[in-house]
Amino acid sequence: MPIKLPSALPAYDVLSKEGVMVLDEVTAARQDIRPLRIALLNLMPKKIQTENQFARLIGATPLQIEFSLIRMSEHQTRNTAAEHMEEFYKPFSDVRDEKFDGLIITGAPIEHLPFHDVTYWDELTQVFDWTQTNVHSTFGVCWGGMAMINYFHGVEKHLLDRKLFGCLRHQNKAPSSPYLRGFSDDCVIPVSRWTEMRQDEIDAVPGLKTLITSPESGPALVEDIAHRALYIFNHFEYDTGTLKQEYDRDIANGTPINVPANYYPDDDPLKTPQNRWRSHAHLLYGNWINEIYQTTYFDLDKIGT
Repeated sequence: MPIKLPSALPAYDVLSKEGVMVLDEVTAARQDIRPLRIALLNLMPKKIQTENQFARLIGATPLQIEFSLIRMSEHQTRNTAAEHMEEFYKPFSDVRDEKFDGLIITGAPIEHLPFHDVTYWDELTQVFDWTQTNVHSTFGVCWGGMAMINYFHGVEKHLLDRKLFGCLRHQNKAPSSPYLRGFSDDCVIPVSRWTEMRQDEIDAVPGLKTLITSPESGPALVEDIAHRALYIFNHFEYDTGTLKQEYDRDIANGTPINVPANYYPDDDPLKTPQNRWRSHAHLLYGNWINEIYQTTYFDLDKIGT
């Protein structure tokens, strides 16, 4: 089954050309089933690229998905056309009375700031509280996951001396978890951050369970059963060329940066990078969608009750 997207959204054409099944709103309305309502709170500066990445993953399941795009109400992006934001995004203030089966909260390039110094922190904490009454399952990604685990449990992020950057091997610590169904004992995940979460601090919080971890970059995927949430601190959603774009940007800006580890063949940035995480990315997000489908209410009004 396909993902339902507005036909004018750039992701509609991108995914169609890749063979992902997409439906426009008119066609979807003729189907006598309830699509899952999945929203993306997009905090990344490159909005369209991020839309494509997450739509690709959640649109690969055999279920019909209604994909909604949300932004912070007062925060204005400087990297995406105002026309795009106006046509496809709703401010959080406009959707706070709606119910969603799933919500993805992306990362944001502000990890050097204390959480309380983020200009939209107060509204974001309202979003976190709102997920407990209006969202069946929430997926916090990178900084978004760090912010959620800090807000709900007080777990701190810690600045690193150097950027964790590359494709790092991770260990499957919970092979019986429904979210890791089909996962290998280890897998590769792109990592790109200047901060870390520490395993001992996560272990000190009852109810948090680490599902995937790395000896190099620490805990990567954490389940928070009480808040119906997953927190992932790395980037399964990245395209093949995303780390290259970040590396080339830093080189062009004169920013000190190491070649992303285990990304280019022979660690040679002149060679074409290889994608070794795509299959596990689809597994994780497909398993998340499946768990939502198995456990959510048919009556949207019952979500959060």
